[in-house]
Amino acid sequence: MGKFIGNETHQYEVAEGWGRLPEGIAYGYTHGICVDAEDNVYVHHTNKHSVVVFDREGNFKYSFGDEFEGGAHGFYLHRDADGIEYLYFTDTVRALLVKTTLKGEVLLEVGQPDRPDLYDAERKYIPTDVCVAPNGDIYVSDGYGQYYVHQFTSAGDYVRSWGGRGSEAGKLLEPHGISVNLRGDEPELYVADRSNNRIQVFTLEGEHKRFIDHNLDFPCSFYFFGDEIYLPDLHSRVTILDKNDRLITHLGEDQQAYKQAGWPNLPKSYYRADKVSSPHGVCVDSHGDVYIAEWIFDGRITKLIRQS
Repeated sequence: MGKFIGNETHQYEVAEGWGRLPEGIAYGYTHGICVDAEDNVYVHHTNKHSVVVFDREGNFKYSFGDEFEGGAHGFYLHRDADGIEYLYFTDTVRALLVKTTLKGEVLLEVGQPDRPDLYDAERKYIPTDVCVAPNGDIYVSDGYGQYYVHQFTSAGDYVRSWGGRGSEAGKLLEPHGISVNLRGDEPELYVADRSNNRIQVFTLEGEHKRFIDHNLDFPCSFYFFGDEIYLPDLHSRVTILDKNDRLITHLGEDQQAYKQAGWPNLPKSYYRADKVSSPHGVCVDSHGDVYIAEWIFDGRITKLIRQS
């Protein structure tokens, strides 16, 4: 009998053993996970072969990305205006935004914004996530540096910045993840304001609109699927919100995991197939199946097969 999690409307079976790595590839910290239009799954981690690609059944297809070793973090798949899907990365070690083809050919690299008022030898730029607006503009969150959001054109030209350390409206405390919300009348920017335990919503020009601060516990990033948001709460669960950003359910919740000594790198005997410990990335395929990447030194990927 398989293991099932979720609630009445969102029930899943755990696909134990999904996505076996070939000999010669070993995960580092698994940070991001994406799915393309063909339901191929892309896993981003901090070792060599930093992007590992599987088909929907978990069969290995190919890998690339040695240049992201150690710095792998933000990871985003987007269909641009040309109708082609591309991968966008943020590298925390090289302080880079990188755009590639789905096979890893580098098309664009953008470094630290030319803002000497924000960055210098002591004040580092450490980008953690990236997203793309409908007009092609690229947004990068400096989640481990000075806590700003930076906007660039599709060609990588600097547009504007906003944020900075704080807890009041418009200020950020570890803007770890960033995504564009297309569910309303106009696009909005959702920022995972992680150490403030909230989502902060901005216009695409950087004006604060509102907070979402219920049912979250260290939110890392976002994945929009239909009218819903799937987001990894690093504190040991995946949270699903409805079109009004209200709670539908938590998946794999383990409220003891992040309280354990040594977390996130716990003894292997601790882990259970139907529980998560440190979810850092999530995506959903066309069937509604959920894929979770966890922030653990040797990686952990879980597939949940949608039942209802």
